[in-house]
Amino acid sequence: MALPQVKQTATDARLAALSLPEGGWSRPAREAALARVQAMGLPGGRDEYWKYTRPDTLTAVEAPSAAVLEVGDEAPVFSARDRLKVVFVDGVFSAEESDELALEGLTIERLAEASDIHWAKDLYGTLETNGQTPVERPLAALNTAFATDGLLIRVTGKVEKPVHLLYRHESDSSDAILHHVVKVEEGGDVTLLESGPAAARFNKVIEVDVADGAGFHHVRVQGRDHERRAATHIFGRLGTESTFKTFTLTVNGVLTRNEAVIELTGDDAAVHVAGACMGDGDFHHDDTVFITHDAVNCESRQIFKKVLRNGATGVFQGKILVKPGAQKTDGYQISQSLLLDEDSQFLAKPELEIYADDVACSHGSTSGAIDEDGLFYLRARGVSRGTAEDLLTIAFIAEAVQEVEDESIQTEINELVAAWLGRRRG
Repeated sequence: MALPQVKQTATDARLAALSLPEGGWSRPAREAALARVQAMGLPGGRDEYWKYTRPDTLTAVEAPSAAVLEVGDEAPVFSARDRLKVVFVDGVFSAEESDELALEGLTIERLAEASDIHWAKDLYGTLETNGQTPVERPLAALNTAFATDGLLIRVTGKVEKPVHLLYRHESDSSDAILHHVVKVEEGGDVTLLESGPAAARFNKVIEVDVADGAGFHHVRVQGRDHERRAATHIFGRLGTESTFKTFTLTVNGVLTRNEAVIELTGDDAAVHVAGACMGDGDFHHDDTVFITHDAVNCESRQIFKKVLRNGATGVFQGKILVKPGAQKTDGYQISQSLLLDEDSQFLAKPELEIYADDVACSHGSTSGAIDEDGLFYLRARGVSRGTAEDLLTIAFIAEAVQEVEDESIQTEINELVAAWLGRRRG
């Protein structure tokens, strides 16, 4: 079927401004991804899964300008932690600022430098391709086709240190496309940290293949440059008795769309996808999640909390699909917003689609103002109104933050939230 003319014109213009990286083992996957983009077209406002979020600035030929925020002496998030640091500046790998790409229990290589005989050849673009059904995700296919760099991470054991991907934004017109592939082999376990604003416009894909009995833990902090725009995707595939946990904290950003597409293919696997965002003013934040249960006795949790004020907008689209035969599925989904004024809005689309009869699945979505009883209780005990509101806000997002397995990281995230609230109140 031919694309509508408006979508065809926009897609052709964007593709004409890009070129496929030369040669290499990833070329067939890139060409297939390009064909998918051409067939689907880039997203438009009439698309079902984009009706709450305008994609025009994410698909425009040129990235909208985004001023670089001066952060002064404030230490970058996770900087005090013992970790392996990998730095990208406006989407370009910085060897000078990165640690040596070596750590016991894993190997790390750059996508741009990987040899033709490589384990990632069978994985690059594979999970992204699977994730295009039943919902098309053209920005992810665009990424697979045109990603200029990224990391190929192979985990062969239990990795003691987390791997920290630090994204720095230096150019107000930067337009970065990065693609990471993570393969966690049987019995392996790794924590991946991400932080930083990355670029004026950022398109990122992570494909994560978690083998039987393996674990993957992901914590991401997005900020702080407010004018940045980002579209991110994380695709996951879980084996038997494996674990996949991801949490994202977003503060600032004029437009952020985070998608998580996870498939449970092995029995007794568990996936937890959680997030919290803090938005003020010209802020639009979209979490879109699709979890497919295709095995027995698996667990999934989706927990999202959004704090919005001064006209900010939050979006949540979450789906649990239980395929025939996926008995004893335990699926839980909750999305809640705390609206600190009457100008902000929260748009939610929770979905369950179940084709098995022995399951326990639930979903819920609520919006509300700050708890007046709790506020009165704190004020009556001498706490100022601003501080009381901050404490209640931190308590509101606590359920999402507690999905982070490492309690020290939980503490650091709560400190980040408190600092953001303090800056806004100050």
